[in-house]
Amino acid sequence: MKAAPAIEAIELVKTYKGEVSALAGLSFEVEPGTVFGLLGPNGAGKSTTVKILTTLSAPDSGAAMVGGVDVAKHPERVRRIIGAVAQESGSIAALTGRQNLRLQGDLQGMAPKELTGRSEQLLDTFGLTDAADRTAKTYSGGMRRRLDIAIALVHQPEVLFLDEPTTGLDPEARADTWRALTELAARQQLTILLTTHYLEEADQFASRLAIIDWGQIVAQGAPDELKAALRGDSVVVEMGDRRGAGIGERALLQLTDVGSVALDGTALRARVPDGARLLPSMLAALDGAGVQVESVAVSRPSLDDVYLHFAGRSFHSAQEVAA
Repeated sequence: MKAAPAIEAIELVKTYKGEVSALAGLSFEVEPGTVFGLLGPNGAGKSTTVKILTTLSAPDSGAAMVGGVDVAKHPERVRRIIGAVAQESGSIAALTGRQNLRLQGDLQGMAPKELTGRSEQLLDTFGLTDAADRTAKTYSGGMRRRLDIAIALVHQPEVLFLDEPTTGLDPEARADTWRALTELAARQQLTILLTTHYLEEADQFASRLAIIDWGQIVAQGAPDELKAALRGDSVVVEMGDRRGAGIGERALLQLTDVGSVALDGTALRARVPDGARLLPSMLAALDGAGVQVESVAVSRPSLDDVYLHFAGRSFHSAQEVAA
């Protein structure tokens, strides 16, 4: 028998004042023990979804279940089985790392002996043992973020929500954070819901993901499955300026073997069945249109291509619109 979903969102709708639609019938399921990514640009509805699932906001309509518990009907029960890391740090700057963990454990009603053992385990897991008795305000950004995650895990939740957990961290700090998280998820069968706008982060660490755009899920699946569904190659042509890119787009669309072309700033992103074979004719078409090409790259489909295919615009363009 298939296990019940660890997280279930059913036709969630949320509109803010001024008729700003954050969620427009969003639905997805997360299996237990899964690292599930909600991938989308800023403003797509990711944080709103997390707020609803963690009982911090209520939808206008629809339903949400976490661990089989209705979020709206039994929010106190949901809070006992989840951990959550928001975009802003949740640690108390004036307390030490160890004190922050103990405070969270006390709030969750943990027994003193259990709390002590769990705190030391998490400090070691996240590389914070040597800094455990320093105040959190002296921590680097990466250390503070790892402390936030440790605090969310101290009571051993069934489900962990991470809302843009590595924004602002340098690549090394991001890698260290994810190394610790993936080890924990594998060891404890922890379900993780991650929201991110880092394409490579979702590709590398999420076993399944949902692409969200304008408050709706436009595609779901394992990253490799989603990329494999886009047959052929991706050709990215950097034109140098928007005018040249516009002219180049019209020129490439005249070629019968070019499936689609999208403007992405000063670049063109084309989907073709065979990039190596078609590249000479594409470059000839651009030369005939009188535009200068600065660089060309041919590659297998990426998550950016998946987003472009299902959302109808590039991820970069969507981020610019959100900004």
